[in-house]
Amino acid sequence: MDLAQNHFFNDICSIIESGRRQAYAEVSRLMIKSYWKIGQRIVEEEQKGNKRAEYGAQLIDELAAQLTHIYGKGFSGRYLRAFRKFYLSFPDYEIWKSRFPNLTWTHVFKTLRVEDPVAIRWYLTEASREMWSVRTLDRNISTQYYERHYQQPALSNHQPDLAPSKADAMELFKSPVIAEFLGFRQDDSYSESDLESAIIAHLQEFMLELGRGFAFMARQQRICTDTQDYYIDLVFYNVVLKCYVLMDLKIGTISHQDVGQMDMYVRMYDELKRTEGDNPTIGIILCSETSKDIAKYSILKGNEQLFATKYKLCLPSDEQLKQEIERQKELFYMQHPEKKPLNKHE
Repeated sequence: MDLAQNHFFNDICSIIESGRRQAYAEVSRLMIKSYWKIGQRIVEEEQKGNKRAEYGAQLIDELAAQLTHIYGKGFSGRYLRAFRKFYLSFPDYEIWKSRFPNLTWTHVFKTLRVEDPVAIRWYLTEASREMWSVRTLDRNISTQYYERHYQQPALSNHQPDLAPSKADAMELFKSPVIAEFLGFRQDDSYSESDLESAIIAHLQEFMLELGRGFAFMARQQRICTDTQDYYIDLVFYNVVLKCYVLMDLKIGTISHQDVGQMDMYVRMYDELKRTEGDNPTIGIILCSETSKDIAKYSILKGNEQLFATKYKLCLPSDEQLKQEIERQKELFYMQHPEKKPLNKHE
């Protein structure tokens, strides 16, 4: 096949692939709309009849039996309840269509196992904006990504279905960081160098876990002063915050020395590396155990450039993770008491 024929062949392939993508997107759009309309119709039927919970359950079970007989298992009671919840979560389909044009039904279905309607909208907003795959979305739900998001009280209070347009550091960083993808087992013995190497080997997953807008800059970056050379474990740039993010890896409980060292790194970086247009540098100490005393009595308190974040190398149970999230939030509010909501509804 000569050059002209090869160009012709590639053009035909491009037409086929483009048509398939458009066809898939259209099928996906029609599928989502159909499921939304089924949910709407179920709710309307429930509202016309007995409003007792057992009536709704009976209605769905009977409908599921009839539809499954004709159309198969895609219309079981489980799916019909998902359609109903989808409609109740997004009662205006036109808003849904304009806000989440790049999501599939599988994205929607994965989020509907979440109880909190605010969290459902948050997950779908993030999945659409960040182009999460279904696998990434599923993992983030399993690791309670939303609950680890420090801005949850603010999101709940202000337009819960929209992510804030202007982010700050507290909105982007999670604690604990769940890093089961690094491949360590619970009883493994490892060094800080081993941890660093595992992060570099799984850099994409690690940055997705950290939050939005991270770009990797350097490993073991050297900073030279008149008297000594210093090495920072990991350096990122956050394009949302428009600042450098320094990360120091620590095995064990965080100490005053760790905090002091990171404070020095941040000050040095601001003076020696930060350029015009960059916001102040942020330092994160990623440690295997945090401390109330450090959060409450060290220079971490009230410092918006320094953060202590706990990592976990194995995914705990749902209950263990909930407890850990609450503990990390308590420590975070010790460090930033001005961020603590006055009550749980704020």
